[in-house]
Amino acid sequence: MTWRSNVNPQFRSKFSEDIFNQKYRHEGAETWEELCHTLGHQVCDGLMSHSDVNQLIQYMVEMKVIFGGRYLYYAGRPNAFFNNCYLLKAEEDSREDWADLSWKSESCLMTGGGIGADYSIYRPSGAPIARTGGKASGPLPKMEMINEIGRRVMQGGSRRSAIYASLNWQHDDARQFLTIKDWDQYPVGSTGYTLKDIKEQDFNYPAPLDMTNISLNYDDAWLCQYEATGDVGETFRLNVRQALKTAEPGFSFNFGDKAHETLRNACTEVTSADDSDVCNLGSLNLGRIESLQELRDVTELATKFLICGTLKAKLPYQKVYEVREKNRRLGLGLMGVHEWLIKKGYRYEVTEELHEWLAVYRDVSDATSALFASTLSVSQPVANRAIAPTGSIGILAGTSTGIEPLFAVAYKRRYLKDGTNWVYQYVIDGTAKELIDLYGADPEKIESAMDLAGDFERRIAFQADVQDYVDMAISSTINLPEWGSDLNNEDTVDTFSSTLARYAKRLRGFTCYPNGARGGQPLTPVPYGDARILEGEEFSEQVHDICDVSGKGGSCGA
Repeated sequence: MTWRSNVNPQFRSKFSEDIFNQKYRHEGAETWEELCHTLGHQVCDGLMSHSDVNQLIQYMVEMKVIFGGRYLYYAGRPNAFFNNCYLLKAEEDSREDWADLSWKSESCLMTGGGIGADYSIYRPSGAPIARTGGKASGPLPKMEMINEIGRRVMQGGSRRSAIYASLNWQHDDARQFLTIKDWDQYPVGSTGYTLKDIKEQDFNYPAPLDMTNISLNYDDAWLCQYEATGDVGETFRLNVRQALKTAEPGFSFNFGDKAHETLRNACTEVTSADDSDVCNLGSLNLGRIESLQELRDVTELATKFLICGTLKAKLPYQKVYEVREKNRRLGLGLMGVHEWLIKKGYRYEVTEELHEWLAVYRDVSDATSALFASTLSVSQPVANRAIAPTGSIGILAGTSTGIEPLFAVAYKRRYLKDGTNWVYQYVIDGTAKELIDLYGADPEKIESAMDLAGDFERRIAFQADVQDYVDMAISSTINLPEWGSDLNNEDTVDTFSSTLARYAKRLRGFTCYPNGARGGQPLTPVPYGDARILEGEEFSEQVHDICDVSGKGGSCGA
């Protein structure tokens, strides 16, 4: 029998309601419907018509659109830090810029937002320092400094920091950057253990860049070299090998008129060339939108909401206000895409009908953005669409996150409770539950990310097809078999490299997760029968339980 809450009937599972209660429920937002009313009026009153505000709130209540987690958290609170992440840049190779980057990072993290920074301008390690003598330490120690700021800033005491760092593929320290997360190469004193061993036993044990997602930036120089020779180059091939083995670094692609947009937020879906730019996220839920006309209506109102957010959101320091006024980026994204496909009987691919829906998403957001900005006499947004991974808000909606396929029909989700204690719950995916309980679907036959782990090109092609409709980027993590298995090993590196390179020009980024690459990840597939028995119960996590956890990285828009 399908679970329903008497208090929040919109939630598809007890787990969804638990996440709402733990992360977003507060005074003035005691129920999901109350939160939607509070947020809609706070952001839109005085800027949108009364009828538009009411219709938007209804769509929010029905979970046809959900805005980023910082919008939900700060609804009705006096400090309206509605933005999920901030995009930072090392702007000059000087000690003053080093100090300024730390200040900006701490200022942003303390609002509850994540950060991303491009460190490519900093000189490599060992380079001479003319004015003071000595040699430069290079960008990697600076990344570790920011990482440690993130470790100590718990973002209002309730949320772990989200951080991203990137470096150009031709930087002299790129080779060292590629292997900085090889924790199995770091012995810990005389214990006989490596950092990887201890990290698997205690996820909170510190390790280099363990709070930070990392990527190499690939530019026109790399693309021209590849197109001229057909050779991906040694750095790219090593990057692929490292990603297939340990999940990082990922890949940031910046070509043509996007060549200077090397800045990313923590989950990499928002792009910019300007230091101190800012995310502004919301996601349309295709799993609950019932028609193309309704998609047009929801897209129009959601776009207007995000523009209103650029006028109402509080920011951490003055330069962010200035850059927002210039760029006014909107990150309207999607979730529930795989649910939409399943309901219509499609496999995981961009079908002709999905192309039609994506075109409406693109065209209506562009047209509404230009017209509504003009109506309000504000600067027109330079970009309108970015697809976040929608971790927690996807759980709230009980749907597939971002453009991802269902991770698994049933899984164990690990999360931090009260800012200090790790706990987990058994979860039946909300979309899978609806299909099983209402339509009699066989849980063994529902296609999931784990099923697609052996068909990586289908996942890459899907991302490229959706990217054609997105003017910033897509945060998507492709699940792979574990390193050393038949489908992921030394012999598969060249094939994977050539396949990814063929799609690179149509992508803005790429990340993958080989099963078992990191201890302490949030999701572990479990048998459907086990989850059905234990669903909704909360368990305190024991240290030995961490070792078998596998899943996805952090979530923006969550």
